[in-house]
Amino acid sequence: MQSYPVRASHRKGLAAPLLEEVLKTHFGTAQVEGEAVVSSYGAISRITARSVGRELSVDLTMNPKVPEDVARETIRRYNLFLEAATGYTSKERAKRMRKSAGESSSGA
Repeated sequence: MQSYPVRASHRKGLAAPLLEEVLKTHFGTAQVEGEAVVSSYGAISRITARSVGRELSVDLTMNPKVPEDVARETIRRYNLFLEAATGYTSKERAKRMRKSAGESSSGA
């Protein structure tokens, strides 16, 4: 399970029906299961996304036995999905993750 920070301007989009539309846009299908939204695409056997406070929580199950071109397209679509849902590009997300990891390790 991975949690991603979400821009304040994108937090209203974390409601299940809106998150379902974002998943459908990038992966073709999605369905709401309780408070989470579930989908699959290419190398992603199952993706479960839900709002947890101010963050987007994503649980992925990957299939490593797919052709390389399918894996590349899956990663591309996953990054586009995260950008649409969180408001941060992959570069901005990586920077925030490094910053939060540095804070937690230095605070110990």
